[in-house]
Amino acid sequence: MDLEYIQEVSELESLYGEVSEGARRKGSPVLTPLYTQWIEASKFCVISTVGKTGTDASPRGDIGPVVRIIDEKTMHMPDWRGNNRIDSLRNIVEDGRISLMFMVSGVNDVVRVNGTAKITASNILRESYAHEGHIPTCVLIISLDEVYVHCPKSILRSDFWNTKNTVEVPTIGSILKEVTTNEVGGADFDKDLSKRAEKTLWS
Repeated sequence: MDLEYIQEVSELESLYGEVSEGARRKGSPVLTPLYTQWIEASKFCVISTVGKTGTDASPRGDIGPVVRIIDEKTMHMPDWRGNNRIDSLRNIVEDGRISLMFMVSGVNDVVRVNGTAKITASNILRESYAHEGHIPTCVLIISLDEVYVHCPKSILRSDFWNTKNTVEVPTIGSILKEVTTNEVGGADFDKDLSKRAEKTLWS
């Protein structure tokens, strides 16, 4: 298919209408009391980063607030054990720019934060997040540039929270088996995967 691509921002803007006053003014350079309340209710977010090898988006979740708000410009996020690829963390060391999209279960709005991040392995800070005898490997120190609420249209369009829409998808084991040409994964990998993951949630 022979497609023409938009090359100029002005051309892009001509396709869309005026930005509403609410959309223009919803951003804040600091965490206001209500933005603080919203983010502290969130146990899950997606972080986006950029580095020398490209971009990355990664989910983050915690038993309580997914970030700890220190002041109106600063948040801390513990990094609990994942798959050790450290794609997002590597990007932060290389570039530092970060975006976060916070979600709350059952809520149709999301809150987004843009800023920069650094990583510390401070024992004092890591130990402040101790859970069931475990501490995170490191902690992200996030400096906020802007926070803003995002309208619910995308969540509403997708009927995201409706569990009746749940469908079966390929398992992690089946995907690994496919991409590694049967060298890794399969039914044995999927067996008790959730139980295995639970054992290392906080290690």
